[in-house]
Amino acid sequence: MAETLIMAEVPRAALDELASNGTVRAYRRSTYLFHQGDEADFVLFLHTGRIEVSSISPTGHRKLLTTLDEPQFFGELGVLGGHRRTATALALEDSTVWVLGAERFLGFLAKHFEAAQAIMRSMARQIDAHEAFVEDLLHLDLKGRVAKRLLQLVAPSLDQLPTDGTVLPSVVTHSDLANLCGGSRENVTRVLSEFQRRGLIDRDGRRYVLKRVDGLRRLASI
Repeated sequence: MAETLIMAEVPRAALDELASNGTVRAYRRSTYLFHQGDEADFVLFLHTGRIEVSSISPTGHRKLLTTLDEPQFFGELGVLGGHRRTATALALEDSTVWVLGAERFLGFLAKHFEAAQAIMRSMARQIDAHEAFVEDLLHLDLKGRVAKRLLQLVAPSLDQLPTDGTVLPSVVTHSDLANLCGGSRENVTRVLSEFQRRGLIDRDGRRYVLKRVDGLRRLASI
């Protein structure tokens, strides 16, 4: 926890106290941690494993929001907002997760302004990401959006682009990319096939490999 942006400024003694108040749970692969619409009565911290966060639209379509594979907090927005879960969390592989009740987490934030301030910065970054996505929909064609999303899956900030040969850290399906890029699965499949023909990407088993990062960068107008 001490290595996360949210808790980097919090004294170690306070973090030890926080950690001791929570419970460590083990989730088997394909087990749900919570469902969209559930009460948001606890916050979670991923210790090991991989978690998929997705939502279902009013029309019944599944939308991949993110895949977590590094230690980090999640599920905190529902706790902070006092509303029900807006997404579903699923363990993609055996995972170990620390869980703390909402009241204790909010009490901790009330005592440690530095942690509350860090969460507000995290929320601001999420708002910036949503605004950037809308901007991409307006100004990038589907090829550009797919190229940019492939790069963001391995370099979220895009301040430092990955090297040629970088493998995407998780299995991303064509439907997942379509959700992330604002396109149909069929059109995204055609774009990915074209990228492979042009030597921009390749496959390593079920994962994509970025073969020519500079070419993807140009398509994404970065």
